[in-house]
Amino acid sequence: MPRAARSPAAAPKTSPRSRTALVKTSAKDDAAEKNRPLMEDIRLLGRILGDVIREQEGRAAFELIERVRQLSVAYRLKKDASAGRVLDRLLKNLSADQTVSVIRAFSYFSHLANIAEDRHHVRRREHHEAEGHLQEGSLAHCFERLARADHRGADIAALLERAYISPVLTAHPTEVQRTSILDAERSIAQLIGQREELRTERERHENEQLIRARVTQLWQTRMLRTAKLRVSDEIENALSYYHATFLRQVPRMYREIEESLQGHPVPPFFRMGHWIGGDRDGNPNVTADTLRLALSRQAETALRHYLTEVHSLGAELSMSAMLAPVPPEMQALAERSPDRNPHREDEPYRRALIGVYARLAATLHALTGTEALRHAVAPQDPYANADEFAADLAVIEHSLRFHHADALVAPRLAPLQRAVQVFGFHLATVDLRQSSDQHEAVVAELLRVARIEADYAALPEAERQVVLLRLLDDARSLRVRGADYSALANSELAIFETAAEMRQRFGAAAIRHYIISHTETVSDLLEVLLLQKETGLLNGTLGDSARADLIVSPLFETIADLRNAVAIMRDFYALPGITALVARGGGEQDVMLGYSDSNKDGGFFTSNWELYRAEIALVETFDALEQEHGIRLRLFHGRGGTVGRGGGPSYQAILAQPPGTVKGQIRLTEQGEVIASKYAHPEIGRRNLETLVAATLEASLLHPTKAAPKAFLDAAESLSQASMAAYRHLVYETEGFTDYFFAATPIREIAELNIGSRPASRKATRAIEDLRAIPWGFSWGQCRVALPGWCGFGSAVEAFLAGDDTKGSGRTARLELLQRMHKQWPFFRTLLSNLDMVLAKSDVRIAQRYVELVEDKRLGKRIFAAIRAEWDRTHDALALITGEGERLQSNPALARSIEHRFPYLDPLNHLQVELMRRYRKRREGDPSNDRLQRGIHLSINGIAAGLRNTG
Repeated sequence: MPRAARSPAAAPKTSPRSRTALVKTSAKDDAAEKNRPLMEDIRLLGRILGDVIREQEGRAAFELIERVRQLSVAYRLKKDASAGRVLDRLLKNLSADQTVSVIRAFSYFSHLANIAEDRHHVRRREHHEAEGHLQEGSLAHCFERLARADHRGADIAALLERAYISPVLTAHPTEVQRTSILDAERSIAQLIGQREELRTERERHENEQLIRARVTQLWQTRMLRTAKLRVSDEIENALSYYHATFLRQVPRMYREIEESLQGHPVPPFFRMGHWIGGDRDGNPNVTADTLRLALSRQAETALRHYLTEVHSLGAELSMSAMLAPVPPEMQALAERSPDRNPHREDEPYRRALIGVYARLAATLHALTGTEALRHAVAPQDPYANADEFAADLAVIEHSLRFHHADALVAPRLAPLQRAVQVFGFHLATVDLRQSSDQHEAVVAELLRVARIEADYAALPEAERQVVLLRLLDDARSLRVRGADYSALANSELAIFETAAEMRQRFGAAAIRHYIISHTETVSDLLEVLLLQKETGLLNGTLGDSARADLIVSPLFETIADLRNAVAIMRDFYALPGITALVARGGGEQDVMLGYSDSNKDGGFFTSNWELYRAEIALVETFDALEQEHGIRLRLFHGRGGTVGRGGGPSYQAILAQPPGTVKGQIRLTEQGEVIASKYAHPEIGRRNLETLVAATLEASLLHPTKAAPKAFLDAAESLSQASMAAYRHLVYETEGFTDYFFAATPIREIAELNIGSRPASRKATRAIEDLRAIPWGFSWGQCRVALPGWCGFGSAVEAFLAGDDTKGSGRTARLELLQRMHKQWPFFRTLLSNLDMVLAKSDVRIAQRYVELVEDKRLGKRIFAAIRAEWDRTHDALALITGEGERLQSNPALARSIEHRFPYLDPLNHLQVELMRRYRKRREGDPSNDRLQRGIHLSINGIAAGLRNTG
């Protein structure tokens, strides 16, 4: 029998400590209830995976995997040291086959956990919206904030009129998933999402069986590629996200903006960009042919989407002119159609759309050489451009509204119209990119063969500029007919010529930007203008009416380049004719800022600080150019997946930009596995697209960042100097560090993976300077050190707090200054938030296991001790400034995610170390090497999936 409930008056008083405990317990219970659906999904997917493993691999394999899981959970979550020792012995004694089986199991669990988490993000967002709680980063929250700040629809529409927001997909060797794996995972995500709508036990059982089928497919699908990824494969990978997300979600995003700005037209301010097929920097596999292929396949993707939608629209718009008379222009469109079927004689929309379909089919064949799937009538009369197609759709829209069928516009026609406006016939703008030294070599060859300048490369910078300006003002071509040019010159000139051809075929938006890697001088910009002139992309002479088709965009990458950026741009625009040339071309100047190489060069803090300083200085320079000549600056942020390469939440990153640097104009790269995590799931994809737009609007109109006080800037400069010194001392000045890096990380094994068409290093050396920033960061992430995302900061704070200034402020005052910077300065707060995430995802206990791979044991211990000491300093410095002793204290969602997934990630790291040890000891040609290598590569895939931003 239950005890009688006590009345409130009889309840004993609780102490403050008890009340705090009750609050904590209540908060924990509340969080558990919120996460209950997530845990149910994870348990369901884990159970199905276990069943599949038992069925496919046998009970012994299942029990082994379950034993590893239990030990890992006990070690990680219950802090059971004995479980850790048992787990270590168990993993070290596995056979190669057992190792591969365990790695596959835990890798796939990471993939499935990602699906469950993504679904939970969507679920929580839907819940918040239903409750009327708007989430930060959503368009609804953005428009509410703008309204509170007294920004009306007219203000927002005016900004969008001149805005340009563009995520740019790039192909880099950190996307370790195959398209077939991604497709299966999309199916699982859809099925998991459907479960909440199912009401009967039978429906849920059928759903579970479908999930089981897809998990079985995953288990029996090869996770790794057997051949090196080609550029054509990278193109297809990127296009898969258009089918899954962009072609439908971008128009949906526009529709939400239109509904919020009723009465104000929304211009096409949002565009997609690509580097795939046009980025030649360090990739000899990108040629004129790959550029043609990229644009042809992009056009085919866009046109096939339009064909599908037009076909469906024809089925929906079955109205009879006898019941719904149409205006003359609609009747004329129907009459122009080659469709003469008597059954459709009174159905003008169907007749018109059959004609539109025939024109689209003919356009598809003309632009890509491929055929449409359906033919009610023969393809004929191709559209000259996307505007002609859009005009026909506008006639249909006007007619529907004419006879009060507005309700039929929104479901399909309006999204199709917006898609055509945004994607055209080109789908996405393809950037061209090449290193400045390659341009220099081609120009030098052209001048030498033409007997204009025997040794251009030996000329001082000032003399180079004189030569280049003179040639830009000369209408004659440089090439000598019949001369024998090098393969480099022919290949590079072919790219420019193909760009001109592609713009003619697919429209000017198909190729707009030319990125110059390693921009170090003004002549680097002039050389690209000269190559444009040589290939018909620049018409007229510099002193008269020259107009360049491509925006010449310098990329400032290293610390030195960032410091020189303003001087280079100022000197460039001071040259005669340059300002007028850019103004005639539309007055747009893109400047790209490189996060990856600046980080590898100067470390995490200094990279961010120099980027911040460069942005402020560039804005000041271009403010005058905009006022006097209408030339607008657009910053292009070359961000990667990891924090060490500029990664981290995009919303906070954009809002933390220096004051006046956004102004509705932003481009930023989306790279590696980050593309899949952001855009593989349609709802997650739209959320990330919204975030870019919301952050850009808020940064432009709300001015969330103000000019930082001089004390903040001075402190940041001091921190930067000390941070760079500490970072470079460890990475570039510590004897044996390079040997340690190549031994204690899987950099050698990553270079062997078939996960990118680009080599891991620019040159055939072991120098860190020559290593690409992507595999550099990827390698550190794999071994759970994540060094590029934090190294140097701890030493910098330690030095800053120990310092003194002329005012005699001591440690306490300096610490208070850093704490104020964290609270009041978005730049510093975002930087420390990203640092917090990196430290939470790193694990020095696991990282220590990789030291076993260093043959020189004294070297391994010495270097790791230095790394560990700096990690400890950084951990302590962060806690001191933020007041948060535990990592991710202010980000419980990510903390929860890490808590759930890391017990399944740890065994992958342990097994990766063991396999690398065995692999490196075997002789070349040993038959067991292939199996070991496969296991290592599977572990790389699983760890990347578990960490989610490693590249």
